Amino acid sequence: MSGAATPPAPIPALVLASTSPRRRELLARIGLTPARMAAPDIDETPLKGELPRAYVARLATGKALAVERAPDEVVLAGDTTVAVGRRILEKPVDEADLRRMLGLLSGRRHHVWSGVCVVGADGRPRVRVTDTIVAFKVLSQAEIDWYVESGEGMGKAGGYAIQGKAEVFVRFLSGSHSNVVGLPLFETRALLSSAGVPLG
Repeated sequence: MSGAATPPAPIPALVLASTSPRRRELLARIGLTPARMAAPDIDETPLKGELPRAYVARLATGKALAVERAPDEVVLAGDTTVAVGRRILEKPVDEADLRRMLGLLSGRRHHVWSGVCVVGADGRPRVRVTDTIVAFKVLSQAEIDWYVESGEGMGKAGGYAIQGKAEVFVRFLSGSHSNVVGLPLFETRALLSSAGVPLG
């Protein structure tokens, strides 16, 4: 006499360790809606001498582990930063800082780094890092004034949002566009799939 059939594993609920509407919208592109969103409380200050790749990996992991997770939940966290060489450009603190960043980005290539971390049932953080190269045109003073006055760059890593007005400054992009928006979808989908999140 055969035993009872093994019940199927429960479908894990997705928790987004972010309150970013951009990341929520990007997840919707791969058919996912978080069961809940939670804002992780961690110190995002770069460590002395920390390189951009290590920085985003550390922050994504820290954010994912900072959010309380139930046994049937999978936590997804991401962190994105802009870097000119080894220099990490965080969110501008004021308009003068934003102007400084736009001046640094003007007419040159920079890197957009994202770390993505998923913590599943086993509690183990799975991390991937993505790098996209972006080049801005040479910005005139009038263009910098226009962008600063729009208010769009405040609160954004590197002082700009590619999904908004700043896209007109981009003359070259190599890599993941969704990474520059705030969540590399190829890597995110692979991590979630490995953690048992059903995807179409």
